[in-house]
Amino acid sequence: MTLSVWFVLTPNVLMLDYAGPAEALRMAAEMGADMAVHSCAPVPQLRTSLGVELAGLAALPACLPPDSLVIVTGNACEAEDYARPEAQAVVAWLRTAVPPDAQLASICSGALLLAAAGRLDGRRCTTHHSLIDALRVAAPAAKVEENRVFVDDGPLLSSAGITTGIDLALYLIERHAGAELAARVARRLVVYQRRAGNDPQLSPWLAHRNHLHPAVHRAQDAIAQDPARSWSVDELAAQAHVSARHLTRLFAEHAGISVVGYQQRLRVARARELLAERQLSVERVAELAGFASARDFRRVWQRHEGGTPSTLRATGGRGSTLGDRQPS
Repeated sequence: MTLSVWFVLTPNVLMLDYAGPAEALRMAAEMGADMAVHSCAPVPQLRTSLGVELAGLAALPACLPPDSLVIVTGNACEAEDYARPEAQAVVAWLRTAVPPDAQLASICSGALLLAAAGRLDGRRCTTHHSLIDALRVAAPAAKVEENRVFVDDGPLLSSAGITTGIDLALYLIERHAGAELAARVARRLVVYQRRAGNDPQLSPWLAHRNHLHPAVHRAQDAIAQDPARSWSVDELAAQAHVSARHLTRLFAEHAGISVVGYQQRLRVARARELLAERQLSVERVAELAGFASARDFRRVWQRHEGGTPSTLRATGGRGSTLGDRQPS
């Protein structure tokens, strides 16, 4: 089912809170994600933090379609902006028109509007570091967390705002359309070092891509699209339009990892996803992820993750995460 994303704007919206994540999600839809992006407001036209105006905004929907996500954006001057009737209209809409089980997200000070509507009660959440105390006052029944890029608490996501709205958008893309598409959107945005919600580690699908060399990216794209394939360096070099020797040198210089090491990390990442399907044996997971044998899988897993695949499955996926260890 198509994910309908509704950005909710109020006068003096902070443009980066809105434009950054909206563009990331728009690009994802353009690149194949099954989602539709809408922008709505209590008024058809409003002034932004940059002084320019946004027009043609949809009205706040009286009834949200199935599988909707409401994203409330932040503002430049919360104390004044949220006292305006337009902001109060959004609060009333969140209380009455948005179902209790709806998916909600906030960017920066947008969390204050969710708080005013009572939508943060009992939930873990965060906001911009300068607004943490204000959010605790506005939502005393919420569990406000400091120093977080974003917080995922089931149907509620909240972010620190400004540039972290893009981190949140990439997380949503990965969750809805897969890590490979999220990696391609990040590359298009030139945001290769996407930050995770609660720590600085990178998604394995985005790690080692903080560079601008097109040949290396072409090879990495090929591996990411089919990590289980037994890619030879010659085949990847053909994809990258360079010699095998040159690709090996470029990979080490720009990606900071060997070609084989990079493919192994993505195979382990794929295996982590497959391990969640408990009907699959470890041997079958190894095969589907592209390892020559279960023994080879366990050896590579130990090198990058520590422990065993069975331990990760037994702990419900709460073991170490790829990126904790540096490649050998």
